[in-house]
Amino acid sequence: MGAPLASWPWASLGSYKYLLYGPLVAKVAHAWRETGSLPLGSWCLHLLLLLALRSLTFQLWFSYGNMLFFTRRRRVVKDGVDFRQIDAEWDCWCASSDWLELLLRDNMVILQTLVAAVAMGSAAFPAVSELRAWDPRGWALALLLHVAVSEPVFYWTHRALHRGPLFSQYHARHHSSPVTQPFTAGFGTPLEALLLTLAMGAPLAGAFLAGAGSVSLVYGHVLLFDCLRCMGYSNVEVISHRAFAAFPPLRYLVYTATYLSLHHREKDCNFCLFMPLYDALGGTLSSRSWGLQREVDQGMNDRVPDFVFLAHVVDVVSSMHVPFAFRSCSSLPWAMRPVLLPLWPVAFAFMLLQWFFSKTFTVSFYFLRGRLHQTWSVPRYGFQYFIPSAKKGINRQIELAILRADKMGVKVISLAALNKNEALNGGGTLFVNKHPNLRVRVVHGNTLTAAVILNEIPSSVREVFLTGATSKLGRAIALYLCRKRIRVLMLTLSTERFLKIQREAPPEFQQYIVQVTKYQAAQGCKTWIVGKWLSPREQRWAPPGTHFHQFVVPPIIGFRRDCTYGKLAAMRLPKDVEGLGSCEYTMERGVVHACHAGGVVHCLEGWEHHEVGALEVDRIDVVWEAALKHGLTPA
Repeated sequence: MGAPLASWPWASLGSYKYLLYGPLVAKVAHAWRETGSLPLGSWCLHLLLLLALRSLTFQLWFSYGNMLFFTRRRRVVKDGVDFRQIDAEWDCWCASSDWLELLLRDNMVILQTLVAAVAMGSAAFPAVSELRAWDPRGWALALLLHVAVSEPVFYWTHRALHRGPLFSQYHARHHSSPVTQPFTAGFGTPLEALLLTLAMGAPLAGAFLAGAGSVSLVYGHVLLFDCLRCMGYSNVEVISHRAFAAFPPLRYLVYTATYLSLHHREKDCNFCLFMPLYDALGGTLSSRSWGLQREVDQGMNDRVPDFVFLAHVVDVVSSMHVPFAFRSCSSLPWAMRPVLLPLWPVAFAFMLLQWFFSKTFTVSFYFLRGRLHQTWSVPRYGFQYFIPSAKKGINRQIELAILRADKMGVKVISLAALNKNEALNGGGTLFVNKHPNLRVRVVHGNTLTAAVILNEIPSSVREVFLTGATSKLGRAIALYLCRKRIRVLMLTLSTERFLKIQREAPPEFQQYIVQVTKYQAAQGCKTWIVGKWLSPREQRWAPPGTHFHQFVVPPIIGFRRDCTYGKLAAMRLPKDVEGLGSCEYTMERGVVHACHAGGVVHCLEGWEHHEVGALEVDRIDVVWEAALKHGLTPA
């Protein structure tokens, strides 16, 4: 049997724990039905409204802290939040209901709401109708009680939790999160939650007992308490070091994200709730607090990434898969969830904001072999790439990203999917030719994409059917397979382009490349390599048992039940990757698109050439072996 108050009593309920809000909702619904209007005089309604506002507070702070395009230079701990920490903090993780993060999956808030419901439902607590909307006496008294009661009580009990068995039984779990996030503030045991509830509730209780309570005090005190907690756990330095330099006593009145991060890393210092004054009086103030805060605020700890993957958003709904939106979504492979549809207007507004500023932004990062790898995103959506008038603007944004990476000192930048479209910029040749002195290596990563597809094909296959045959990838795949004496049926109406590719093959292998102009020619071929989208009508020409390998974006839909469909070419990152906490679109955890992996290999190998334009067939095996050498494996 575990220690008392070390585990949550509703832990076994999983996501059903939110039924604990049922009595509050039922009471509000009943009063609404009886009166025909919202029961504004009911504390139950105000508790539910406060729950929604607290959820929004935590979510907004989380989103801000993870908007790396705003906060990258002022992050305290440079590491990323990995899947282990995400799953631990959402202790009742359930993939089928991960959208419940929208309700703030936090045991602490459930406990505090239930405690407040019991307190406000007692006869000693005044009704809402008996309270003023504003009473300055209550605010003054709550502030006094916070400074004189909440802060010292929290300080000494917090110090006690760091001693002996109390730490291992109650507080170690909270410190298991290496990188603090706003949601980390509520990650802990019931004992810790009760301690925080006491610290939050004591000033409110004192003000109400003195007859100076007000509705604004309830909302203001709770939300301000949450804001200060989120600010400290945000891992982003918000307060300027200049404010402390101009008014030195301020550093003892309010803590910073740097101040709290030192407590999480060193554990035996900086125990205060919000006021470092008590650490100074108790002799537990870290000597590094202000110097490190100044360095972080000035961006002195910023680190230039070695590798950048330049991605793009597919559509408005999938844009909510970015890590700064909902991490329960981004930490799972992307899938359409109906609960996200009401947020479509918000995502659409953010899309317009991106277009207005027309800047690339960072969405995620991880460390591999001690090197920082970042994902940037072009502020353009999938459908825009097919609008002729948008071509110039898109290329301009990609060019600006490349030049920015070059100026920063990035070593390799890899172009994703549509950002390297042949019709758009010739697979990146446009930028390399325009800027011949680039220090950053521009990579389309298609060499590894081709290698992944080719290594999926069983050695027993002697004939394949290839669509998208004259594209960069189609050409390389055809030339590679013909050298293996595998017959390639290239679907193309352009005899001129077919002959050009055929002549590139050695004379003794040219006979293995055959031009076909109709899908009917593949009726006897069970291996299809798809580089062009296939409709249900076109898929019906494949014989039963056909396997569709594909490199088409978006991937084809599996209409045939008697056939099998491969996914887009992808590779799994090595096991020693650090700080990875988001999935790349529909890929599984730890899996990235092959073009992304191709850039990673280019960076790890330290190759000095650009990989743009046509693929070098002779390098397919070289890149594949290099990927395997560095621990990347086929997904």
